[in-house]
Amino acid sequence: MADDVVRDLDDETLIARLEEAREELFNLRFQNATGQLTNTARIAQVKREIARCLTEARAREIAAAEALAQQE
Repeated sequence: MADDVVRDLDDETLIARLEEAREELFNLRFQNATGQLTNTARIAQVKREIARCLTEARAREIAAAEALAQQE
C-alpha cells in the first residue's frame, strides 16, 4: 500500500486497515513460528503498512490539536 492511499482514507477506514494489518502480522508470525510461512518478506511489508497507518493517524491527531489551539 502506498503512502498516498493511506492519506486518502477516512478515519474509520484507517483504523480498520490498521486493525486488519495487526491481525495479519499476528497470523504471519504464528505461521512463521510453525514453519508454514513461505513468503517471509510479507512480514516486513505488513510492518511497514502498520507504521504508515500509525504515522498518518498521528499526523491527523496533531493537525486536529493545532486546529483546536488556533480556535481558542
